[in-house]
Amino acid sequence: MTYVVIDNCIACKYTDCVEVCPVDCFYEGENMLVIHPDECIDCGVCEPECPADAIRPDTEPEMESWVEFNRKYSELWPVIITKKDQLPEAEERDGEPDKLNKYFSEKPGEGG
Repeated sequence: MTYVVIDNCIACKYTDCVEVCPVDCFYEGENMLVIHPDECIDCGVCEPECPADAIRPDTEPEMESWVEFNRKYSELWPVIITKKDQLPEAEERDGEPDKLNKYFSEKPGEGG
């Protein structure tokens, strides 16, 4: 089992989760984070830390596509291990529908 980041992270990019991750398996894109599913040890400490409720276990329904999404981008983006400020529009965009189609960027983040 692994945890995955889903679409509510897009345009929010809270990084509270990276501070508690014991194995540094978060990777940073321009406007979201992902978890490398092969590096995640399923400890679950990140899930309650996300203010946007954007981290889910892969055992929930319809998570298979998110596992592959997280895998793809964790291999392209830099690792992030320190907390940063969320995106300026995070509170406004939290919970907004269809964020993947509206805002997702494949560009990597700065890492760190």
